[in-house]
Amino acid sequence: MIELIENSRQFGGFTHADIYSVRIFSLLMAYGCGYPFARFYRQINENGEITAVLSVLDKDITVSFCSGADRDELSEFISVIGFSSVLCDELLDIDAGYESGTVMKTDKTVELVLPYIEIDEYPPLFDLYNFIDYGENHFEAWYVDINHRIRHGCAKAVTLNVDDEIISSAIFSSIYENCAILTGVQTKPEFRKMGYGSALVSDMCCNFGGTVYLMRESGRNESFYKKLGFENTGRWRMYK
Repeated sequence: MIELIENSRQFGGFTHADIYSVRIFSLLMAYGCGYPFARFYRQINENGEITAVLSVLDKDITVSFCSGADRDELSEFISVIGFSSVLCDELLDIDAGYESGTVMKTDKTVELVLPYIEIDEYPPLFDLYNFIDYGENHFEAWYVDINHRIRHGCAKAVTLNVDDEIISSAIFSSIYENCAILTGVQTKPEFRKMGYGSALVSDMCCNFGGTVYLMRESGRNESFYKKLGFENTGRWRMYK
């Protein structure tokens, strides 16, 4: 059975930890259950055990499930409520097109230091938005969401600067307890392969000191992240 939850205590007992649960619980911590655009669900089995948790932010869905989950019920439920996107493990089959890639994870710290750089842990979000180039994502919507998450300790944005110019960026888009999700890693083209991106990711992971996840596109950046202690742990799908 899948049911809407009214408070975070209804997720108690779900101990399955992965990149998707970090995203869901970080979102729950940031917004709670009081906003109409952010809804949370749980799947329970006949013994009352929670086998899956879901978040729905507007029409973007994230699903985390354990081995005992009823995946057919999850797929049917998602199809009924509708979606713009669904992020989940590749084992969840939904009748829609999808992109896929590799989940990576690290709980190690690989310290890299470069001279003459400045790490800005509170960069102006407008400058960061322009640096990353979010394309069709409008600044106002992006700003409201990321600023809200940062203020609630559920996200963190960092830039690496040289002579007051942003050279590289990275974002913990979701933070929950001792876990975080790394996104927005980017370095200006003329400064790539000079160690700036590695130094920034290294600084973030070392300062965080917990488990860091990321979603990597197939065939891209594997060696970059492995040098920083990340290992492949699974496959993600983004249904659209």
